[in-house]
Formats: sequence, C-alpha cells, structure tokens
Amino acid sequence: MIWVKICATTNLFDAQASLAAGADALGFIFAPSSRRVEVDQAAEIISSLADEIEKIGVFVNETPERVAEVAEQAGLTGVQLHGDEPADQMHEYRSALGQRKIIKTLQACELLRSPERLNGYLQSRQIIDAILLDAGSPSQRGGTGQTFDWIAAAPIVAKVRAQIPVIIAGGLNPGNVAEAIRLFAPWGVDVVSGVECETGRKDEAKLRSFVGAVRQNRAALR
Repeated sequence: MIWVKICATTNLFDAQASLAAGADALGFIFAPSSRRVEVDQAAEIISSLADEIEKIGVFVNETPERVAEVAEQAGLTGVQLHGDEPADQMHEYRSALGQRKIIKTLQACELLRSPERLNGYLQSRQIIDAILLDAGSPSQRGGTGQTFDWIAAAPIVAKVRAQIPVIIAGGLNPGNVAEAIRLFAPWGVDVVSGVECETGRKDEAKLRSFVGAVRQNRAALR
C-alpha cells in the first residue's frame, strides 16, 4: 500500500479530516512558512491523535539537536529534513533522533542540474528511511503547487527507488496523483496545496478524492 502523507497540518479539525480520508501520516511545518505551527500547537494536536498515526515534523537547516528537541516536545514519530542538510551530516541526525523516521527532501530541479548530488544521500541509505523528491526552490522549499519535470526526472526517481524508499511530492492533487503513481511507482506520496481550500486549511472533499485516487490506482496496479 502506498504511504500517504498530508502535510502542513495546522489544526485538529484538519488532522482528523485527513485521517478520516485515510492518510497514514500528518506533516507539521516548523520552518518559516505561511503554514508553520508552533511547537505547543503541534503538541496539542498530536496529543489527540492515535498512536499508530505517523506525525512528521518538517525542518529546514536546523541542527540535529534542535530537531530532536522539537521532536520530543511535540511528540513526533519522524522528521523531514527539507533544507540543505548535507549527506555527511545524516549520521548526526540519526544519533540525535534515535529510532524516529528520517526523510530527506531533495529538489528534483537541483538533481537534474547536478545528478551527482544524489550519490551521498544514497550512500546514507542505512541511516535515513526515505528520500522525498519535491518541486521547490531555495526561496520556497515546498507547497508551491507546481510539479517538477516528471519525464526528465523519471531516471532519477528510478535510481532512488532501487536503493531506498522514494516519496513523490510537488504539485500533487486528486487529478494527477494517479499518473504520478503509474509513472514512478513510489513508496509514498506527499501533498499540501492540492488538498487545501485556502493556505493552511484543508478541503475535506479534496482529501477524500486524493486518498481515494491513490488507493484505487494502487489496486488497479496489482
């Protein structure tokens, strides 16, 4: 079954709506963003959620110690490193975070320009749990609502998928997620703007349509 993460959770109602739609994980953004939540806000939401739900914190260029501190305070089960964290620092994050899931985000456009940048992260595949490919930029790391060049990036995705779980993000929505799954056969998908009614607020119908499209497409592939 394809793992579905609904990112940028800002309130309990949206969290519950995402889970009711069938999400496996919720994301909480702690980096500068219009969808950012404070640690105490996230902790309050997370305290109301079932233990089996994954709660992933999104960080940009924070130290391993700070990421671990927030993870403990908020009750996170995993983290998403969405900045320029170098491959040779992944072991420091693992040491700080223990058994919590670590997802490293890489921007597809950067990998298309410099494919060799991927190698160090693949060498860390025993340390991190997954690589997420997004369509962001240095000025806006994610939540752009734009897809990356799927055709050009397909060989990169295949290379990642052969060695470590790969998560596809960037501009996904109920109308295109099935095509992304057919093209990439990813381990997981991650969505923000494609299931919102406004920035930071989820749309229940879009949530159901998105998760439904993922599940139906996966069933058709079997």
